[in-house]
Amino acid sequence: MSMIGELKFFIRLQIKQAKDDIFINQAQHVKELIKRFEMENSKPSRTPMSTNTKLDKDEKGKSVDEKLYRNMIGSLLYLTTSRPDIILSLCLCVHFQLYPKESYLHAVKRILRYLNGILHLGL
Repeated sequence: MSMIGELKFFIRLQIKQAKDDIFINQAQHVKELIKRFEMENSKPSRTPMSTNTKLDKDEKGKSVDEKLYRNMIGSLLYLTTSRPDIILSLCLCVHFQLYPKESYLHAVKRILRYLNGILHLGL
């Protein structure tokens, strides 16, 4: 007789075990991020980044809080364990952590809006 029950959470991963498969997602973590970054009322996005978005050196753009930007990036990087669909968009945003601009912050927020719209997808 085992005292250990079914694994349901592991390092912010939600795990659902069935007879023939295992489902992993991070919906709870995404909800916490949406709340932490005050985006509860934001309109969900259908994609993590627009195909028209070009992130390049935005020397004339308005600077944003580096700590906030890096915090958002770090939180999203953690999500890539169960959300490979955001990796490309997020990696484009990672390049601009040293001097974050408003345009980059909009791109990061779009990723959060995308995740908010598809909370319960996973692996």
